[in-house]
Amino acid sequence: MKVTKADIVISAVKPEQYPVDQLPEIGLAGRSNVGKSSFINKMIARKNLARTSSRPGKTQTLNFYIINDQLYFVDVPGYGFAKVSKSEREAWGKMIERYIMERPQLKAVVLLVDLRHAPSVDDVLMYEWLKHYEIPVIIVATKCDKIPKGKWQKHLKVVKETLKKKPEDPLLLFSSETGYGKDAAWGSIIEHMKR
Repeated sequence: MKVTKADIVISAVKPEQYPVDQLPEIGLAGRSNVGKSSFINKMIARKNLARTSSRPGKTQTLNFYIINDQLYFVDVPGYGFAKVSKSEREAWGKMIERYIMERPQLKAVVLLVDLRHAPSVDDVLMYEWLKHYEIPVIIVATKCDKIPKGKWQKHLKVVKETLKKKPEDPLLLFSSETGYGKDAAWGSIIEHMKR
């Protein structure tokens, strides 16, 4: 998809703040610092519409980005090691759960994992939870530019086995540095939008 227009529409914390225009939505989930904001920026060819931060736990709301007036990317707070209180984490958990389980416009969730490491316990839980609720998942292994090409398959195998990946879910390599995998990611997203 050629992106000619992209904007952040709202940072929402409750359903009454979500956009009401019924466009398809693609959720983005992953542990803190996996590269969700960098993924968004690379996919929409903008330097910093989604704010990146070296500090984990920067995203604390559901951020709705409208793209070409055709769809939304919805960036959800990262899970894992964000330095926030337990009660704050629980509140995020409820907010994410409500969005994912109750939002009819949600067509798929892009689950971002870091190709350099085996998926974390949180990644596995998130994947299992999405599968349990029958939410379509696109798994994107980020930071592939940090690993020699000859080792990609070995690392992908670890991702597949750790997540116990289901055959229907695509697993794509991605680099926000080089743009590798951008077309494949768009292809998969567009396919899910049509469902």
